[in-house]
Amino acid sequence: MPPIFAPPPAEPLLLNRELSLLKFNERVLSMAEYDSTPLLERLRYLCIVSSNLDEFFEIRISSIKEQLAQHSTVVGDDGYTPAEAFELVQVAARRLIERQNSLLIDAVLPSLEKEGIGLSDSETWSDEQRHWAHTTFISQIMPLLTPIGLDPAHPFPRVYNKSLNFIVSLSGADAFERKSSIAIVQAPRALPRIMRMPDEISGIPHGYMLLTTIISEFVGELFPGMEVNGCYQWRVTRNSDLFVDEEEITNLRQALQGELSQRNFGAAVRLEVDHVMPEKLAKFLQREFSLEEHDTYRVTGPVNLSRLMQLCNVVERPDLLFPEYRPKVPAPFEAGCETPSQMFEAIAQRDHLLHHPYQSFQPVLDFLTAAAVDPDVVAIKQTIYRTGEDSDLMSLLVGAAKAGKEVTVIVELMARFDEQTNITWAAKLEAVGAHVSYGVVGHKTHAKMALVLRREKGHLRRYGHLGTGNYHQKTARLYTDFGLLTANPRICEDMDKIFSLLTGLGARRRLKLLLQSPFTLHETMVAMIQSEAANAREGKKACIMAKMNSLLEPIVIQELYKASQAGVRIDLVVRGACALRAGVAGLSENIQVRSIVGRFLEHSRVFYFYADGAENVYLSSADWMDRNFFRRVELGFPVLDAALKKRVINESFTYALRDNQLAWREQPDGSYIKVKGRGKSMNLQRHLMQALGN
Repeated sequence: MPPIFAPPPAEPLLLNRELSLLKFNERVLSMAEYDSTPLLERLRYLCIVSSNLDEFFEIRISSIKEQLAQHSTVVGDDGYTPAEAFELVQVAARRLIERQNSLLIDAVLPSLEKEGIGLSDSETWSDEQRHWAHTTFISQIMPLLTPIGLDPAHPFPRVYNKSLNFIVSLSGADAFERKSSIAIVQAPRALPRIMRMPDEISGIPHGYMLLTTIISEFVGELFPGMEVNGCYQWRVTRNSDLFVDEEEITNLRQALQGELSQRNFGAAVRLEVDHVMPEKLAKFLQREFSLEEHDTYRVTGPVNLSRLMQLCNVVERPDLLFPEYRPKVPAPFEAGCETPSQMFEAIAQRDHLLHHPYQSFQPVLDFLTAAAVDPDVVAIKQTIYRTGEDSDLMSLLVGAAKAGKEVTVIVELMARFDEQTNITWAAKLEAVGAHVSYGVVGHKTHAKMALVLRREKGHLRRYGHLGTGNYHQKTARLYTDFGLLTANPRICEDMDKIFSLLTGLGARRRLKLLLQSPFTLHETMVAMIQSEAANAREGKKACIMAKMNSLLEPIVIQELYKASQAGVRIDLVVRGACALRAGVAGLSENIQVRSIVGRFLEHSRVFYFYADGAENVYLSSADWMDRNFFRRVELGFPVLDAALKKRVINESFTYALRDNQLAWREQPDGSYIKVKGRGKSMNLQRHLMQALGN
């Protein structure tokens, strides 16, 4: 086997995960920079980047800081020590945030103002606007505020993660002759961050005021008799990873509920302050949260920028949004199944592929509705990772349990930032007699599958749904994912074995068609990559194509490098973080990495191997990451029907590799360049909307 010809030491074999994530957010931010993107959607992309960065600091930066606290000097696979990585990441994050703030203040907000959508600043208020703002402050805001003057009797308050706060500089003495010069005002979460002005005083069709602006202007009302020298917004971001001692807990749900109450008070990792805040006050806040200057970000817009997303949802200007898209319900489900038996008959005849959001999520709901009401259905089994607070699907499961069906639901309580929602649904299901399991402690159940057992002609027949995405109605309209409705006996039998393994105890079970983490998915992917490399060395045609959210697992990357050296053509479509270095001479010149960023979030995981003409295609819930291969319960399922296989290949790869509107291409140094629109225009997402939609 040819050796790996490593790049020079300055260019290690793997790219840094955090830097790659920031580059992904740069690509998302680019969507806000394009004049071709509708104006309110440009604002939405800015908010998405802000939200992504919040999670980046809460999870990724927190992880690096924990390594620094342990004084680790270990050089990672990316060639950096934690200290070196932290410095590079901070520089890249600061550059991205400055670009984001500049785009908001200099381009997006002025453009919105021209369209009659404005955030009124106190310096431009008319007398009528000032009166309205003052009345609003006195009647709706001030009663909910609790000003805290800092002195020995009033220590610095406990501050909630990402909450909006103000630091107020004061002079003078109060009624008790106290001369405290600093006060903290916390904005209650119950208050809206954006308030609409009455049409008769706004002067524009859609006039709004930020809560930040109103509080800053009238904060003096909270300190009568004292002089306000300055009022400045700020917020702190905290470590939001949860820690549950798996060896000590006896009830995961109870342990998690206790941990959730403390999540919003973890160690501080980032401080955001108003760009005009005096250095003395910024230093004061840094000391309170044990942060340094490099942890502090001066913001020219609102510190809680993601809250501006509200404008995208409340301003009725469809001309400033993407054109409405209504996903099509594909045959044979478009007319609706009049009886539950018709749904099962349709699935029994052949497999059905659904590609969301281009095709509707409704057939999945109809499948579970039929299962819930069909008297011949005796059991429903389902995994739940993310589903949302208001979920028709979960209500269907509750209704099925009430109707006497044997309902088994594996709820992943450790789904990050959805823990409380899942705990609530688990309690509702248990209350109506459903069997609720929390999977395997230490291995998140990330697999997406639903299994229905139906009595037919004296025998039990299984019907299944497997997907690459969550059972979440909202994200099914925003994320690209595949789903498969099938009655294939071997697939459904494998699903049943996996459910039994997750709810009960027993040895690893041999599966006929499905691949499962942490057992067979990784080893099978590696074996298939190695097989393509062997075929290439024998002079046979060899090709690998894979689509995923993240590519980070070192062994898979090393095998891809070896396959490239053997002559295998490898096309990867990786939306987000990618540690593989593409196009390096002698190492990966046969590997192309593309990232598609557009209207919809590319979320499906698809793996293709030419396999000497057999063309093996798998859909999966798993990215090629350590956690998905080794610390989660994941599934990979084959597409067996020839027509559906062709669809998956075309819709996942053929059009994506031709895209010259949304695609970015990774360079050997880990940077990305936009694919130039040469030749015939191809926009992957627009093409699929036209091909699969109404």
